[in-house]
Amino acid sequence: MSPLDPYSGTEPRGWERSDRPPALPWPDREVEPWSPRQSGTDLSAVPQAPPRPPVRRHDESPDGPYDPPVAGRPFADDDAPTSQLPPVRDDDAPTAQLPPVRDDAVPTSPFTPVRTDDAARPEVDPQEPPPGRRSPGRRRASAERPATGQPSTGRAGRNLPAAIGVGLGLGALVLVPLFFFLPGFLAVLAGAIGVGIWEMARAVRRSGAHPPLVPLLAGGVLTIGLAWFAGPDALSLGLLVTVLGTMIWRLGDGPAGFQRDITAATLIAVYVPFLGGFAAMLAAAPGDGPLRVLVTVAGVVLSDTGGYAAGANFGKHPMAPRISPKKSWEGFAGSVVAAAVGSALLIWLLFDVAPWWGALFGVAVSVAAVLGDLAESMIKRDLGVKDMSSLLPGHGGLMDRLDSILFAVPTAYLLLAVLVPVVG
Repeated sequence: MSPLDPYSGTEPRGWERSDRPPALPWPDREVEPWSPRQSGTDLSAVPQAPPRPPVRRHDESPDGPYDPPVAGRPFADDDAPTSQLPPVRDDDAPTAQLPPVRDDAVPTSPFTPVRTDDAARPEVDPQEPPPGRRSPGRRRASAERPATGQPSTGRAGRNLPAAIGVGLGLGALVLVPLFFFLPGFLAVLAGAIGVGIWEMARAVRRSGAHPPLVPLLAGGVLTIGLAWFAGPDALSLGLLVTVLGTMIWRLGDGPAGFQRDITAATLIAVYVPFLGGFAAMLAAAPGDGPLRVLVTVAGVVLSDTGGYAAGANFGKHPMAPRISPKKSWEGFAGSVVAAAVGSALLIWLLFDVAPWWGALFGVAVSVAAVLGDLAESMIKRDLGVKDMSSLLPGHGGLMDRLDSILFAVPTAYLLLAVLVPVVG
């Protein structure tokens, strides 16, 4: 046994040293394994980093220190680049494949250049579509296929032939049972009130309110029947029963939105069945009930016709631009004049009343009809709808025709009760 060398370390010499690092007493999970870990490998073995490539000296060839030099590639650093890319020369062609930009070449944009002179730019009509394109909704006409005919609309923005046809049909539906089978008029009136309630309930849902439809329909028909058979006191009772019925029905849906729904239901109950009940009382008047309904409907029709004719031809001053922009003071004057003249003649012929009383009746009915139209326009504008529905072509919904009548029938009922006393 040789003595210990005091100048030597405790580690073995290089040829006796193992290539693997000494094992640690704990496993190091952060270090990547130096070789693929096999199943059953000791976890305490410390992995070794992969060997680094040998460092090449500055005077060595890229292929190795002992490889022979290649012709055309000397050992000097300043003669050949170390990378494999070819040297970049300033006088070579540009590396990009795009052609150089020349000032005298044609513009690269496919659009024509903008010219500032107005003479070179042709006049373009803003109403005409651009060349090569058609306006939406129309097809190109030819000799074999003529142009599609568009429905003619009046100045009010509606289909005038359809509006006239539907208006005549509604008039016949009202007048025929009124003079030939009076209980049939009660059925028509109840049906119209039911459709109006449905349209109103459907429209107010856009504001978030959900009035109960079933008690409103049942209460509306009940209100019309009570007014027909029992008069004004029963009409008020029918309104009270309708409002209470909607409140009780609405309790089943919980407290959320209760006040909002009941407010909308009360508005519908007063606006449609309560005001419509006066038409039932007019028709139920003994002796001349159908004539009372006739002069009232005639006054409303004359007011609408005179207002349309005057407003379409002479209307320049808006009456209520925020509520109904198409209504003008000239149209209102035409409504009043037409209703006053027509009512004076009708009441004098049918009831033997002085013409000036008839003119007063026509003026009152016309004002009430215009106010009813404005009231419904305000409701529709608040709800954000143009028409209550699309049930009637050229008119919109049934409520768009009943709006004037619903305000006119209470006025006509009160005035006729004074001017033409009811024959017992």
